[in-house]
Amino acid sequence: MSKTRVMLLTALAMIAFAANSLLCRIALRETDIDAASFTTVRLAAGALALWLLVRLRGGGTARDGSWLSALALFAYAAGFSYAYLTLPAAVGALLLFGAVQATMIGYGLARGERFNRRQALGLALASGGLVGLLLPGLSAPPLAGAALMVAAGIAWGVYSLRGRGGRNPTAITAGNFVRALPFAAALSLAMWSRASVDPAGVGYAVASGALASGLGYAIWYTALPGLRATSAATVQLSVPVIAALGGALLLGEAITPRLVLAALAVLGGIALVILGRQSGR
Repeated sequence: MSKTRVMLLTALAMIAFAANSLLCRIALRETDIDAASFTTVRLAAGALALWLLVRLRGGGTARDGSWLSALALFAYAAGFSYAYLTLPAAVGALLLFGAVQATMIGYGLARGERFNRRQALGLALASGGLVGLLLPGLSAPPLAGAALMVAAGIAWGVYSLRGRGGRNPTAITAGNFVRALPFAAALSLAMWSRASVDPAGVGYAVASGALASGLGYAIWYTALPGLRATSAATVQLSVPVIAALGGALLLGEAITPRLVLAALAVLGGIALVILGRQSGR
């Protein structure tokens, strides 16, 4: 692929990933759909979209994947939905991204990876940013919502670690979405007494699953071979920023000084960790 096409596809994928936060927040704030129903519809729409993509491409089958990965995917999707009952889009995206990266970095350390000075500084900076964001105060996010989003990020980190090196990531993701449906159905059944849906809420959930998730992942996996590993990791730093801008423009959410400082610390620190791997200094 040409560099221009890789850049365009990468930008579209990052917008799609940020759109998940915006679509979920809009649906749960502006419509009557409940979090469990949103999760189930999102996963079902994602499974259908990815299955169709796999069939059209003729490579692999939607039977790929594993039940453990599907459970991690469901835990991410459910925690994500319930967290956005109370969190602004920007704060949720930052907490999610920070937790994902922290999980993957922690896995590397547990496996014996050693940090150089730049990486150690980055880890301390990112950790300090998350602590600063969550400290009690007028602009602190709700603790329950923050805890749920951190749990969702850990689940997504586990899912990402389990999926590394897959030969057909789109087919594997399709299979995991299909396998996640029984877990989502069980959640909806358990929360039946609180179930509530409306056409607008279902529409947002379908858009989140089919477009922002299913199509977004397919676009990302298409662009990925054209990116260096370091570039692929650092470009994802843009997702919380896009979500923050979208939240301000579409939802009227405030971008507070605390959020700006925390975002600079978290994203800057993670960038130092990722770039430090390449430099070796």
